[in-house]
Amino acid sequence: MDRSSGMPAPLETAVTELSLAVGQLLRRLRADTNPDGLTWSQTMVLARLDKTGPMTTADLARAEGVKPQSMGATLAELESEGLVSRQPHPTDGRQVLFALTEAGIQARHRRSAAKQKWLLEAMARFTPEERETLMSAVVLIKRLGEAE
Repeated sequence: MDRSSGMPAPLETAVTELSLAVGQLLRRLRADTNPDGLTWSQTMVLARLDKTGPMTTADLARAEGVKPQSMGATLAELESEGLVSRQPHPTDGRQVLFALTEAGIQARHRRSAAKQKWLLEAMARFTPEERETLMSAVVLIKRLGEAE
C-alpha cells in the first residue's frame, strides 16, 4: 500500500492482477479442455507418470505434495478407470509401482490436444501485435515460475 495516497503500490497491483489472470486462465483450461472429466489431482498424476515413468504411491505423493492416503485414493480411482496399472517393484518386493496404461496414455493425448486446440482458437482472435506481446510475456512468466 502506498502510504501517502492509501492506494495499492504499482507492484502490488501488478501482483494481484497477474495472480487473478493466471488463475482465470487455468480455470478456463481445466474446464474447457477436460474431455475425460478427470479431476485436477488425477490429471496431475497422469502427467507425472507420463513424464517420469512408473512410481510408487509414496513417491507420487511426495512429488505432488499430498498425503500418501490421498494419493492412494487418486490411484485407486485411476486404476478402476483403467488409466493406470500396478507393476511389481524391480528391487523391493514389498512395494508396487503404478504406470500408465494405453488408455492412460490416450487420455493424456486427448487432454493435451484439447488444450492445444483451445489455446490456438483463443490466440487466433488476437492481433499479430497482441500475440507478439503475449509471447514476450511468456518469457517473463516462465522466469517467475523458476524463481526461488
